[in-house]
Amino acid sequence: VKRNHMPVVHQKTGHPMPAAAAADAPVVDINALSFSYPDGRQALRGVSLRIMCGEKVALVGPNGAGKSTLMLHLNGIIGHAASPVRISGLPLAKENLPLIRGRVGLVFQNPDDQLFSPTVFEDVAFGPLYQGLPEDEVRRRGAWALAQVGMTGYESRLSHHLSLGEKKRVAIATVLSMEPELLVLDEPTAGLDPRGRRQLIALLRALPLTMLISTHDMALVAELFPRMVIMDEGLIVADGATGDLLAQRDLLEAHGLESPPGSLR
Repeated sequence: VKRNHMPVVHQKTGHPMPAAAAADAPVVDINALSFSYPDGRQALRGVSLRIMCGEKVALVGPNGAGKSTLMLHLNGIIGHAASPVRISGLPLAKENLPLIRGRVGLVFQNPDDQLFSPTVFEDVAFGPLYQGLPEDEVRRRGAWALAQVGMTGYESRLSHHLSLGEKKRVAIATVLSMEPELLVLDEPTAGLDPRGRRQLIALLRALPLTMLISTHDMALVAELFPRMVIMDEGLIVADGATGDLLAQRDLLEAHGLESPPGSLR
C-alpha cells in the first residue's frame, strides 16, 4: 500500500525539511562515544545522549569536563571516523558531513572565531552561498536570519566594529541562515553586560529550535532550560529535569557547580 505523507516543514520558514528530519529519530543520538586527543588525554568516556526535536538542553560541568569536545563531535569537526553519533537519523560519517553541517548550527564562545567577512550581511550569507543557493534565496535567508536576532539594518556594518553582544547575535544569525535543525552554543552569555545578557536570553527563548547549550551561567540554565546534563571528567554524571538537579546541592558541589539563588528547596 502506497501511503501519502505530509512533508515536515521548517518551524519558522515553512520550507520542507530533509527526509531524515521527518522521521521519529532523535535530533541527536549518541551511543557510548569515547574520544582521546593525540596527546593521549581522554576527553570523552562512553558518553550516551539523546535529544528529541524541540528540546532545550543545558550542558554544564567544570572546565575540562569534555563539554566542548562533545559539541564539536555533533557536526564532525572532530571524531567523525566510525562515530557512534547520529544526527536526525544520519550517521556522522564523512559522506554525510555536508548534510549534517547544514543541520547543526554551531556557535562558538568567541564570535570573532566565526565572523570573518567584511560586512555583517556577507558573514550571514556565507553559509547559504557555500550551499550553492541562488542569490534571491541567499538574500531572503540573510534578511530573515538578521530579523530573528534583532539585527535588521546592520547589513552593511563592519562586523569587527560591533559590540560583543551584537557580534554574538550576528554569529547566531550566520547559522540560522542555514535553517538548522539543532542550535549548539558554547558559553553564549560569557562576557556580556547585563543588558546584552537579557537580550540574548530573550532571543534564545523565542527561537523555536532544538538547542544544546554549554554554559557556566546557572541562572540562565534555571530560567530557560527544562533539562540539564552534567558532565565531569569525560562522563555524563547526571541527566534530568533542571529543577530536580539544581535542588541537589551535594551533587552540584561534587562537580564544581553552584545553584543560582532561589533554586534550592
